[in-house]
Amino acid sequence: MRMTRILARLTALVLLGLVAVLPPVHAADAAPPDVSQTWQMLDYLAVDYAGAVRQGQVVSTSEYEEMREFARHARDKVDALPPSPASPALRTQADQLVTLIDGKATEADVARQAHALANALLQAYPVPTAPAHAPDLARGAMLYQAQCAACHGATGHGDGPAGLQLTPRPIDFTDPARADQRSVLSLYEVITQGVADTPMASYKTTLSDDDRWALAYYVGTLAYADASQRGAQAWEQDARARGAIASPSELARARVSELAETVGADQARLIIGYLRAHPDAVHQALEGVPLARARLSASLDAYRRGSGDEAQQLALSAYLDGIEPVEARLDARDSALRSRIETAMGAYRTALSRTGNQEAVASQAHAIDGMLEQAHQLLIAAAASPAATFIGALTILVREGLEALLVVVALLAFLRKADRHDATRYVHAGWTLALLAGAITWGVASYAISISGASRELTEGLSSLFAAAVLLGVGLWMHQKSIGGRWQSYLKAKMATALDRKSAWFVFGLTFISVYREVFETILFYTALWNEGQGAWLLAGLVTGAVLLAGIAWLLLRSSRRLPLGTFFSVSSAVIAVLAVVLTGKGVAALQEAGWTAVTTAPAPSIDWLGIYPTWQSLLAQLAVTLMLVAGFALNRWRARVA
Repeated sequence: MRMTRILARLTALVLLGLVAVLPPVHAADAAPPDVSQTWQMLDYLAVDYAGAVRQGQVVSTSEYEEMREFARHARDKVDALPPSPASPALRTQADQLVTLIDGKATEADVARQAHALANALLQAYPVPTAPAHAPDLARGAMLYQAQCAACHGATGHGDGPAGLQLTPRPIDFTDPARADQRSVLSLYEVITQGVADTPMASYKTTLSDDDRWALAYYVGTLAYADASQRGAQAWEQDARARGAIASPSELARARVSELAETVGADQARLIIGYLRAHPDAVHQALEGVPLARARLSASLDAYRRGSGDEAQQLALSAYLDGIEPVEARLDARDSALRSRIETAMGAYRTALSRTGNQEAVASQAHAIDGMLEQAHQLLIAAAASPAATFIGALTILVREGLEALLVVVALLAFLRKADRHDATRYVHAGWTLALLAGAITWGVASYAISISGASRELTEGLSSLFAAAVLLGVGLWMHQKSIGGRWQSYLKAKMATALDRKSAWFVFGLTFISVYREVFETILFYTALWNEGQGAWLLAGLVTGAVLLAGIAWLLLRSSRRLPLGTFFSVSSAVIAVLAVVLTGKGVAALQEAGWTAVTTAPAPSIDWLGIYPTWQSLLAQLAVTLMLVAGFALNRWRARVA
């Protein structure tokens, strides 16, 4: 069975699965220090270019030369960054910006190109773009009067007594045209870095990070002071805006000029002004199904504008960030509805990759939104139901645990049949360490990091496909030994020598990956259920499920002892073959949910416990594995007859 190669692959995948649940590298640790300065320079260009060139004519020669110098300096900074896959595209965008400014392009074109390059820079070299927690606006107001009012004025008009003596004059924070181009992040960077060759100094050493964010958010409200009540209503009612601003990072980077392309300038000013004054509203309004609905609406708008890539990213986020975190709760209430939503959202993402299909895409989005509304109402109605929590905890453990249990029982039964009782410790070590790793994962997921939906699905999908590949080989091997009395010679050979190290590690690895895959998914489900506040009922369901699984394990082991050796090999090979097919379907489905694989719906039922889903990709993958099993079994029988 080429144990060394299999063990190497197994080890690699275990590491991959564990890496998927580790906390992401913090951007502050990974990004070069010049990224923030370059981003600030590009943001400054986008806003201040309008003071140098208007409608293609230079209105200030000195400022225009400064813009040209800044653009070239930004291009040099981009060239000097460490190489990355995005480096060629960043250099091209930087060259385009220089060309636009040299050609005295319009203010809108330069602002759009500078912002695009700044956004691409953050994607390639991520840096922190949001405060660690919601900023204190009252603290920001106090800091403004103490640190900024002397120059910028008590109300932000740039008319402070000290500012009247400065050259250039301080910025008027209440100027709507200028404020519409600025994000809170750009204000934060100016406060942190200062502005070279101006009286604006850096406050990096004199103010804490929290204070700088609080000050930036407060300054960002000065141009939108009348957006309080009307802004709250606009935010609550506009799903497109909620889809565009769904995290602290997106709020910190949000600009009125960009949001206006989606909701209009007046609506954008109301929403941005309200959210900057109440940044915690982002968390309150957008989570779970409401977030999915908002992202779905935003993806349809992006598709209609011709932004296909943006539409697909929003649609993927609708599932991974909206549905995936509540999947366990929804699955416990209505698994059929959850399955329909998954399939429909996958098909919708595939439809977005095609052009000229607006009516069909809109129809799909409308149908999905109806299912999401149904799911939302279902979750609200059942949120405080102890019985629902108990049943959900019980069914999840039995459903997920049964697959791993079959593998463990098959390995234990085989070793006992082979009179290799000394080797059973590798099986017990495998499932014990898998449970321990699961407990650690639960702790990490609950208290240290937030495992992204993509990481969950990729871990489940890749580990499922790997386990399926291993089980495919094991099933064919066991079938071969069940024919023509070959099991007798095999057992004699194994009984004559101790289990070698390669085989022992193979047994351990197969047990670990099979159990950890199920434990990983189960603990994420349980973490979601735990947040509903029915801890006692969840634990009761968990204990009941564990007792049921223990009973099933005892029955299976007892039955296996009574089976003749040849029959045992035949039954075991059949069970393992079925598990390989099931895990193949589940693996492909998980990769589809993570956006790695397209989704094409098929006229088939959704049977989760069999890994059958109504998509051609998963069904064809299962068919391929089934054909390999059939061919392998036929080849085994042919070889037995020849021998």
